[in-house]
Amino acid sequence: MLSRYKAWANKRIFDAVAALPEGEATRERPTLFKNMVNTLNHLYTVDLIWQSHIECRNHGITALNTVAHPEFGNLWRAQREMDAWYVAWTDALPDAALEEKVSFTLIGGNRGVMTRGEILLHVVNHTSYHRGFVADLFYQIPARPPLTDLPVFLRETQ
Repeated sequence: MLSRYKAWANKRIFDAVAALPEGEATRERPTLFKNMVNTLNHLYTVDLIWQSHIECRNHGITALNTVAHPEFGNLWRAQREMDAWYVAWTDALPDAALEEKVSFTLIGGNRGVMTRGEILLHVVNHTSYHRGFVADLFYQIPARPPLTDLPVFLRETQ
């Protein structure tokens, strides 16, 4: 459910950003990642980092503000593929595997260990948190952001 919620919420925010007037998604604003597209790139970058940790491989990313896809359309294609990967991964994951521990090294060099379930929860929480940054940027346009709350997802998908 969590991976499907994440994919659903990402679709809602990306669709809403795509519908904005030309230039609004890349207009510099007072926010951590400077604009909507860069903020959405951060979501993708962190998803990629944790996917790499899950698969026990090197991701090659050296900064959390990496802009892997400066063009919105390419970013949205990459994020859809990433979301599909997380859904397929969780669909294939036996419940017992959620407790398996994964060792990793963060970009800053700190080492850590988390269960696969904890990683999934972190990825979902992280995207929710930063989708909130994007929602705030909608109000600066001014425009209304989409609703991406879990109860809305549950109502719409049941």
